Amino acid sequence: MKKGCKYGTHRVIEPAGTLPQPALRLDNNMEIYDNELLIDVKTLNIDSASYTQIRQSCGGDAQKMKDLILSIVAERGKMQNPVTGSGGMLIGTIKEIGEQFPDKKIKVGDTIATLVSLSLTPLKINKIVHLDPSSDQVDVQAQAILFASGIYAILPPDFPEKLALAALDVAGAPAQVDRLVKEGDTVCIIGGGGKSGILCCYQAMKNVGPTGRVIVVEYSKENARRIADMNLAHHVIVADATNVMDVYHKVIAITGERGCDVTINNVNVPNTEMTSILITKGQGTIYFFSMATSFTKAALGAEGVGKDINLIVGNGYAKGHANLTLNILRESEEIRNLFEKIYI
Repeated sequence: MKKGCKYGTHRVIEPAGTLPQPALRLDNNMEIYDNELLIDVKTLNIDSASYTQIRQSCGGDAQKMKDLILSIVAERGKMQNPVTGSGGMLIGTIKEIGEQFPDKKIKVGDTIATLVSLSLTPLKINKIVHLDPSSDQVDVQAQAILFASGIYAILPPDFPEKLALAALDVAGAPAQVDRLVKEGDTVCIIGGGGKSGILCCYQAMKNVGPTGRVIVVEYSKENARRIADMNLAHHVIVADATNVMDVYHKVIAITGERGCDVTINNVNVPNTEMTSILITKGQGTIYFFSMATSFTKAALGAEGVGKDINLIVGNGYAKGHANLTLNILRESEEIRNLFEKIYI
């Protein structure tokens, strides 16, 4: 076997000298290097911002969405939406293990979920078996490569594969909430009704305790009602998060001029950066989990309104994030039932 770089630089075709995520094109030849895993892929979980953009650009037509996904992978050697720059993750079974792959406990035939982005994962799709425009899980006949530095989880026996995939796709969000939110905080979760938002609501409610408050801003009336019915927030605001001043006035009516200690942004559409900034107190914290975020707009926007705020990039990896997220589904029968209804 050929010797590979642990970070996958040996797979970069263009531009030379960069790493796989920012690269424009990867080598998706499925002959593995000595430190790689070869995976037979069952399902891609395309990230929400990317899937929303693909669906909108294709007018919700399933065949056009399939064709677009296939064209992206054919051009780039990976599933990286050229508009959002984001990817997603996958589940599959291990087909081959390079002799220098660092984890010696795994074996051929193990079913795993990759916990690194599809935007850096060499991928070759032979066929899209099933695509539903309303679900970001796409069943495929495909193969993928995981680098030595890539993280993954062996799927637990107490979860159906697609349920585990749905949860692990956004595992970084509730894990970061657990780090950032403390007892007594006032927290606002923008986009609280989606997959990551629900998990964040649960963790925030757990962390703020009896003296804190959790506020949700949600565009969908149905999702907002669901949050209220499941008691996952103290206050639920139905509003368009791109309408900055409308959301600002509605949140400030609850918090007072001080605003929120922590804001978690989970939306899958652009132009919600200033909404997050205005509702957050000085020296508070915003966690931008959304891959639709423009970090230029966030940084310069905060400066422009004189807000000294901690702006955190939505790193999808946090130590222990997989176990924390799966444990939410073990603790909350309501959330597990909801996810099973949507994703299985």
